Amino acid sequence: MELLKKMCEVHAPSGEETSMTNFILNYVEENKESWKVQPMVHTGQGFQDNIILVFGIPRTAIFAHLDSIGFTVKYNNEIVKIGGPVTTEGIVLVGEDSMGKIEGKIMKKEEKLFIDFNRIIDRGTSLTFKVDFRETDEFIQSCYMDNRLGVWNALELAKTLVNGIIVFSSWEEHGGGSAGYLGKFIQEKYGVMQALISDITWVTEGVKHGNGCAISLRDSGIPRKSYVKRVIEIAHSSGIPFQLEVERAGGSDGNELQKSDYPWDWCFVGAPEDNVHSPDEKVHKKDIESMVSLYKELMKNL
Repeated sequence: MELLKKMCEVHAPSGEETSMTNFILNYVEENKESWKVQPMVHTGQGFQDNIILVFGIPRTAIFAHLDSIGFTVKYNNEIVKIGGPVTTEGIVLVGEDSMGKIEGKIMKKEEKLFIDFNRIIDRGTSLTFKVDFRETDEFIQSCYMDNRLGVWNALELAKTLVNGIIVFSSWEEHGGGSAGYLGKFIQEKYGVMQALISDITWVTEGVKHGNGCAISLRDSGIPRKSYVKRVIEIAHSSGIPFQLEVERAGGSDGNELQKSDYPWDWCFVGAPEDNVHSPDEKVHKKDIESMVSLYKELMKNL
C-alpha cells in the first residue's frame, strides 16, 4: 500500500493532473523492465496530461482517471468546488501559491465557502484535502481513494498484462472531457471498442464493504446490456466475489465514451467506498483484492 499512499499525497485536482502524469510516467520507466510485456507509451503532444499504455495485441481498454476533487481560490480567500467535494467546516485544505505553502480550514460565511488563512491567497490557486492515510487489518482510509485506488489497480495489472490498453485520463471529477478523444485515438489506431472503467463507487444499502468489488449495471449512464452480461458471466466463472450495483446517479469515463461519436461498449468495475469525496474515504481490503483479481480475469477473457 506504500505506492497507493504516495499517489494519494500527489496534488492533482481536475485540470491540474500534471503531477500525477509525471508520477505515473516515472513509475512506468522505473518498473517496466520487470513487467511481462513492455508497453508502447503514448503521451505528450496531442494527449495533454493523459497517458495511454498499449500491451501486446489489445482487445480491451482500461480507463482510470488521474484527477481528484478539490477547490479553487476565488477572491479574498473564497473557494469554489472542483467536482463535488464534502464542504464540512473545519476540514483542512492544503496547497501552494507564489508566496509559499498553504494550510487552513474550511469555513462558511453567508452560504459561501472560504479557507481560513492568514493572508490573501493568489487567485486561481487549487486546494485539496490534507492527506491522513490510515491502514488497518481490514481497511484503507484516506482522501482521494477515488481515484488513486483505480490508478493503483491499473498499475498492478500492468505487471502481468499481456494484451490490453491502460488509459490514464483527466478531468473526470469535473465533467470529463478527455475520454472521448482518447477513445477516438484508440479505436482509429488499434481498433479496440470495449472498455472497463477502473474507478471507485459507493457503499450503499445494496453494495457493502467486504463482499467484493462492484460491477455496475447502470448509474446516470446505461451501458449496453449484452456487454455487461459478458462481464458478469466471466466474473461468475472466475469464482471471485463481486456485487452488482444499480444506481440512478453518478458517472464515469464510461459516460464520456458513450456520448462520443465512436461505438464503445463499457462497464464500470470498482471497489466500493464509504465517506465519498471526503478526507475519510474508506475501502475494505477484500474489495481491493477482488478488484485486482477480477480485472486480471476480465482482461484475459473479454
